[in-house]
This record gives sequence, structure tokens and C-alpha cells, in this order.
Amino acid sequence: MAKQSIFGRIATLAKANINALLDAAEDPQKILDQLVRDYTDSIVDAEGAIAETIGNLRLLEDDHRADVQNAADWGRKALAASLKADEYRAAGNAADADKFDNLAKIALQRQIGAENEARAAEPQIAAQTEVVDKLKAGLNGMKQKLEQLKSKRSELAARAKSVAAQAKVADAVKSIDILDPTSEVSRFEDKIRREEAKVRGQAELAASSLDAQFEALEDLGELSEVDARLAALKAAQKPAGIEAQTYRVIE
Repeated sequence: MAKQSIFGRIATLAKANINALLDAAEDPQKILDQLVRDYTDSIVDAEGAIAETIGNLRLLEDDHRADVQNAADWGRKALAASLKADEYRAAGNAADADKFDNLAKIALQRQIGAENEARAAEPQIAAQTEVVDKLKAGLNGMKQKLEQLKSKRSELAARAKSVAAQAKVADAVKSIDILDPTSEVSRFEDKIRREEAKVRGQAELAASSLDAQFEALEDLGELSEVDARLAALKAAQKPAGIEAQTYRVIE
């Protein structure tokens, strides 16, 4: 259960959708900092659980070594009792020989019991050792991921802030679009264009008035010349006697 709970938490953290968190966050830096803290706390919890698992393994190993040692000790005791029984039997003391043979049997029984316990513990030790190795590898993987997250934290936060700044600039530019006929800038430009057109109209009107005046002067000049030529023509057509009589009447 400890192994499953530890790796289950590791898997949950590994599958965390960081992008979704960043999209929903107003401050990506806070989300990343919280993620680092959560990951660090998970590593601390994993270290505690792994340490307990390793402790249980070491207890099994200690018990196994004790069983092996006990088996060896009982084997030596059985041998010593058997040798002693042989000595008494060689000396003709059958009673003491049987006594020590019985002690040798008891020692052998104890040796067998210790050996059985040692053999029974060996599969558990092997399985627990495999679990510990996997837990250590998983813990090392978590620590590496944590370091990667820390190294990426500033970069991701900076990129998120940059994107937010670019979005604000785009919104600002969009709100002051001079091509928008409803914008203040566009209306001001239209007003200036109308004023410029009015000035051009006034200038054109003034120019037209001056042209008309000059044309009138030219027409007057032409009429004066016509009158002068008509008078000269009439004067040239009059007889000389008529002109003389005219002068006398006047006199």
C-alpha cells in the first residue's frame, strides 16, 4: 500500500496540466511557486515513506542474519554434543553418551528451525529490496523534475507576462485605430479636411472675383477704342465745305 500511495501521488503530479493552470491564473508566477511547493512537499512525504520502507527492509535483513547466525551456532553446539557423546560411548558410559546425543538432536532441531526461518525471509527481503530500489529511483526522478520545474519557473513566468503585455498593447492599438471612422482621430482628420477644402473654396472664389474685374477692365478698354475709331471714321467722312459752314454758324 505504501508503494502504491507514493507512486500514485507521483503519477498525479506528473499528469498535472500546468498549461491549464497558467491559462486560468491571473498571476502565473504564484501558480508556479505553489506547484514547486506542492512538489517539494510531496517529495518530503515520499522520503518519509521510503525511509520507513527501507527501515522495514533492514529489520528483515537483521532478522535473517540473526537466523543464519543462530543456525550456525546450533550446528556447532550439535557437533560439540555429538563429539562428547562419542567420547562417553568410547569410555563405556552409555548413559552420558545417550544424554549428549539427545542434546545434539535438540541442537540440530534448533538449527533446522533457524535455517527455515532464514529461508522464509529471503523472498520477502528480495521483494522488499526491489520495492526500495524502485522507490529510490522514483524519488530521484521527482527530484530531477523539481529541479527542472525550478529552472523553468522564471522562464515560464516571464513568457506569460510577455504574452499578457503583448495582448494589452494589441488592445490599445485596436482601440486607437485611425482607420476606424467612428474613432476620435478619424473625426478630427475629417474636420481638418473639411476646413482645408473650405479654404481652397475661398481662395478659388477670390480668384474668380479678381478675374471678373480684370475682364471688365479689358472690355472697357475695347469699348473706348471702338468709340475712338468710330469718331475718327465719321470725321474722315465729313466734306470740307460742311465743316467750314459749321464753323461760321458757330461763330
